[in-house]
Amino acid sequence: MTENMILTLIQMILIAMIVWILYLIVSYMRQHKISMTDRFWTGFGIGFLTDLLDTLGIGTFATTTSLFKATKLVEEDRRIPATMTTAHIIPILLEALLFITIVEVEMTTLVPLAISSFLGASVGARVTRNWDTKKVQRVLGVLLIVAAGIMVYRMVTNPGADLGTDVRGLTGWKLLVGIGFDFLIGMLLSMGLGNYAPELIFFSLMGISPAVALPVMMLNAAMMLSAGTKQFIQSGRVSWPGVPGIIVGGVLGVLTAAFFLSSLDINNLKILVVFIAIYTGMTLLRSSFIQHAKKEV
Repeated sequence: MTENMILTLIQMILIAMIVWILYLIVSYMRQHKISMTDRFWTGFGIGFLTDLLDTLGIGTFATTTSLFKATKLVEEDRRIPATMTTAHIIPILLEALLFITIVEVEMTTLVPLAISSFLGASVGARVTRNWDTKKVQRVLGVLLIVAAGIMVYRMVTNPGADLGTDVRGLTGWKLLVGIGFDFLIGMLLSMGLGNYAPELIFFSLMGISPAVALPVMMLNAAMMLSAGTKQFIQSGRVSWPGVPGIIVGGVLGVLTAAFFLSSLDINNLKILVVFIAIYTGMTLLRSSFIQHAKKEV
């Protein structure tokens, strides 16, 4: 099977998943007589902003949670995971579809890393259930900030360096490290930690354009989130007001960000990656200390 055939197969799978999940959402809302216009525009604004930032690598968890609370769209914390997954899964699948089409990446990198992260996520809940979340957040937060510092040092000391823009995948020992790395990142997703910033940094430190990380990280996220979407939709834990708006706004946010990224040169993309890594690292550190303070109260 050629690389073009594999790419076409992945594209068809992603399109089929978008159609299937949209059908599940619409049929569930009709069956339970849930209004599709209730707080539509509030959801639209949240979806556009959060999925635009998600496509740029910021992630959706912190931004969506904050906006849910600020707008009182979802007031019960226990409903946030199901609502967020249901509302964002279609824009995230679209992200993956767009970027595996726009950005050329070798299938020998894309497929093994997607499988590895999916397997990591599959065993993550069992393996990490006794891990201390706040300690993992601190370690990952510090590592991201240190890695961002290394990137800044390389950009300052060798500003003309091209981060391997002609290289479209990992080979040899780098591929093996990437498979192990994505397996670990998949496990950490079960603890609520994202994969975007770590993967952007990893590809950059491997001497490959961070643009190549975009389709990899988005396909990984799409596959892992899709696995539990049907259960979330049917769980009764989704807060439906605003969800259709988040989906529509999210799709437009993804398209807007994709246009921005496709015209961004490599040097500006490296600066964006550094910002994302530092922002994510600081957010993880802040979350770990907040959790620690709550336990002490």
